[in-house]
Amino acid sequence: MKKITVILLAVIMVLSLAACTSGKASTENGGNIDSLQNDVSDHSAIPSEAENESEQPNRVADSESNAASSTEPDNEPEENKILVAYFSATNHTEGVAEKLADGLGADLYEITPEQPYTDEDLDYNNSESRSSVEMNDPSARPGISGSVENMEQYDIVFIGYPIWWGEAPRIMSTFIESYDFSGKTLVAFCTSASSGFGSSDSALRSATSEATWLDGRRFSADASAEDVMEWADGLPLN
Repeated sequence: MKKITVILLAVIMVLSLAACTSGKASTENGGNIDSLQNDVSDHSAIPSEAENESEQPNRVADSESNAASSTEPDNEPEENKILVAYFSATNHTEGVAEKLADGLGADLYEITPEQPYTDEDLDYNNSESRSSVEMNDPSARPGISGSVENMEQYDIVFIGYPIWWGEAPRIMSTFIESYDFSGKTLVAFCTSASSGFGSSDSALRSATSEATWLDGRRFSADASAEDVMEWADGLPLN
């Protein structure tokens, strides 16, 4: 009987030990699974190296694109700056000059003599009149009141005058010799009741050899804006 009792106690002890071991293992495994799940959850919020590498070129490309757009030069050509300068003793040339400046969007400058011309000065029938004396002297240089501000800013200069004795008045030589027209484009125009343009600008051309001259045009005093601009638009100004 004692032997049987001992055997039963042994069996009970073995079963008890087995149950404890199983419970401990279950607890340890459960802890490991929770820990692993936490690790996976934490790492999912951090981008992988592959993701960082794939995003980096895009960031660099965007940065380079922004830099390029901010430093890209403006390739639009600048418009030529134009001046219309004129001398008009009887206001005939003034009308043409104003139409030309309006049509081209140009600045307008009147060449004003220091000593204004009177009707007697302009009497071409009198060899002793002021204009007759000046035109008979190629070296005459009548004075001009005032000057063009910042002449260097202009790319194209139209020069208008009346025809006196088949030529530009001597005051135009005073004007043309007062500035440096090197590299500029010059265009003469004149007004006359009967004389043509001819070689009226020859003295002006010879005084500005470093400028580019385009063919000039003679107009009547009552020339329309359409006539003036038809000529101007046909010039190779660009």
